[in-house]
Amino acid sequence: MKISEIYRMDIYSDGGQYLGEVQDVIVDLERGEVSRLLMIPWKNAKGDAKGILKQKSILYKNVKNVGDVVLVSAPSPAGAEAGKEEVDDLSR
Repeated sequence: MKISEIYRMDIYSDGGQYLGEVQDVIVDLERGEVSRLLMIPWKNAKGDAKGILKQKSILYKNVKNVGDVVLVSAPSPAGAEAGKEEVDDLSR
């Protein structure tokens, strides 16, 4: 699947809750993989980038399936801590 195909897809939790729409994607170029899905365009993330990454993005490792919608699982507490470190790295 191409990254461009997931833009504007709805994001739902595995519990059926609507979370938002894919507006942008963060790619880790060193690893060659998608890191996060953003629910707002990155160019609009001026100012509080760390807060936006925490509240308006989904770690791609939490994506369970991409089809008609993007289905994500809730992060585990250990995963949330790892996500915090990624947010700190990305917001620098």
